[in-house]
Amino acid sequence: MNFQQLRSVRETVRRGFNLTEVAHALHTSQPGVSRQIRELEDELGIELFVRAGKRLTGLTPPGAQVLPIIERILLDAENLRRAGEDYAQQSRGKLAIATTHSQARYALPAAVSDFRKRYPQVTLNLHQGSPAQVAQMLLAGEADIGIATEALSRYEELVALPCYRWTHCVLVPPGHELLDGQPLTLERLVKHPLVTYDVGYTGRTHIDEAFARAGLHPEIVLTAMDADVIKTYVELGLGIGIVASIAYDEERDRQLRSLDARHLFTVNMTRLAIRRGAYLKAYVYGFIEAFAPPLTRAVVERALKAEPGEHFEI
Repeated sequence: MNFQQLRSVRETVRRGFNLTEVAHALHTSQPGVSRQIRELEDELGIELFVRAGKRLTGLTPPGAQVLPIIERILLDAENLRRAGEDYAQQSRGKLAIATTHSQARYALPAAVSDFRKRYPQVTLNLHQGSPAQVAQMLLAGEADIGIATEALSRYEELVALPCYRWTHCVLVPPGHELLDGQPLTLERLVKHPLVTYDVGYTGRTHIDEAFARAGLHPEIVLTAMDADVIKTYVELGLGIGIVASIAYDEERDRQLRSLDARHLFTVNMTRLAIRRGAYLKAYVYGFIEAFAPPLTRAVVERALKAEPGEHFEI
């Protein structure tokens, strides 16, 4: 018994018992197809097809019972072949990452650099959007990995794993009165116009919640999706900025000064999400660990097997 015999039987049924079409589909001759079928019948000790002279006109009762088994064998063989191909190509392919601007600009560069050194034959595609858009790209199969601070943990179809915690800072121009050495408070901040993130981006929820708990109503004069825009308008004197601490670099942002605001706003958690039940190649696990070392392959695989609603913390 061999796969060519099984394919000959399957294709004969699929092609309406027309052996000429079967031979064309299998890149062989009509006598060759007939021989493969007859040899299988001889080995099984049954006739699979009803014959009218040399023509095949249908399946015999035993043939009807055997056909599903043949289909399963050939399907399993195809799955086995694909699994082998996947394994052989674990170090090459494409990796699509959906993320926000802040993550792409400030959090991902080191991980991308390390990943490229380890997997030079993998092409990286970065797709940027809001946290909600990141989630939708994952759900639509447009991205393999999603990275954002908000939204990702709200979808049962996604496995959202914690990566790292971060805080906000306040940015002001040199010489600003908030640099007087006095404690930074929400009451002092609310006296100034604010420039910060759009709603739904980079911990904005925690900023709003902090002011609301204190019964304060800040004047937010401009919002943006990324810290670079916020810093530009703070430099222009439009207001003071509230951004993620990782977005400030003393050497690069020489026209700004940073004030630690971790005591004012709740600590934020950046999460990495993947579709529940997704098959991940080795290089996907490699990128995840490069970005968040605690998320080893064993941890991710355990999370993928967990029930929806079960949370993992680091």
